[in-house]
Amino acid sequence: MPQPLKDKVALVAGATRGAGRGIAVELGAAGATVYVTGRSTRAARSEYDRPETLEDTADLVTAAGGHGIAVPTDHLDPAQVRTLVDRVADEQGRLDVLVNDIWGGEHLFAWDAPVWEHDLDKGLRLLRLAVETHAITSHHALPLLLRRPGGLVVEMTDGTDAYNRENYRVSFFYDLAKTSVLRMAFALGHELGPRGATAVALTPGWMRSEIMLDTFGVREENWRDALDQVPHFAISETPRYVGRAVAALAADPEVARWNGRSLDAGSLARTYGFTDLDGSSPDAWRYLVEVQDAGKPADVTGYR
Repeated sequence: MPQPLKDKVALVAGATRGAGRGIAVELGAAGATVYVTGRSTRAARSEYDRPETLEDTADLVTAAGGHGIAVPTDHLDPAQVRTLVDRVADEQGRLDVLVNDIWGGEHLFAWDAPVWEHDLDKGLRLLRLAVETHAITSHHALPLLLRRPGGLVVEMTDGTDAYNRENYRVSFFYDLAKTSVLRMAFALGHELGPRGATAVALTPGWMRSEIMLDTFGVREENWRDALDQVPHFAISETPRYVGRAVAALAADPEVARWNGRSLDAGSLARTYGFTDLDGSSPDAWRYLVEVQDAGKPADVTGYR
C-alpha cells in the first residue's frame, strides 16, 4: 500500500481508544511515526477503568505499517507535556501533525441537566479535560511543529460549527466544551496560517467507539444488532473512518485550503475518496439534519 506519510512524525494526544486510536492507526497505515499519549497503560488505568491501553494503540500503529511510540502523559500537567514534546524533538527533530483528541469526559456529563442542576465539580473537570488540555498541548507542541512549513493541527470535537451553532448539545458543560474546541481551531488558523501551518476542527459522525459498542451491548462484528433498540445507529461509523480523514488531510499538499475550517469525516470522504472499513461512506451530519432531527424513520439510503 502507498505510504504518503512515511517520513512524517505525528503526535496523537488522547490515543488510547475511540477516535484517537483510529486516527493513530490510520496515520501509521500511511507510514507515519506516531507518538500516542494518554493515561491508561498496561500498568495503570485512568478513572475510566477500561481495558484499552496506550501500548495496545502503539502496537496497532506498528502493525498497520507505521512506527507507534507510546508515551504515558497527563495533558493537564504542563511539565509532562513539555517533557513529551522535548522527547519528540530529541528523537525526531520535527513534528508534522498534531492531533488534539484529549477528552475523557464520558462519565462527567449529564444529559439535559441545566447548569444549576449539573454536578459542578464534574462539569468543571470536563472543561479542564476537554479544553485546558488542548491549550496546554498546543502551547508546548506548536513551536516544534512550526520548525518546518506545512504542519497540520487537528482539533477533534463533536459536531460541525454549523450544527453546533443551531443545536443544543447534551448539556451546558458538554455544549461549551465542544464549541470551545471548534473556536480553538479557528483561532489557531489565524495564528498558524501566516507561519506556514494549518489548523482545522474535525468531527467524526456517530462513531462506534469501544464505549459506544459496550453501551449498546454489541461488538464491532455484530453492531447491527443494536439497530432494534436504536434504528438511527445505522448511520454509524468506525473510528478508523475519521482516522482516514486525518491521514488524507496530512497527505494533502494543498491542506492549507482548509485552514481555520470546521470539517467532518463524511464530507472529507467525498472530497478525498476514502471509505470506512466496510467500503461505505457514512455522511452522518447530513443524515442527522435531514433524517434523524427531522423526525423521519431510520433510512440510510443515500447517506452511506
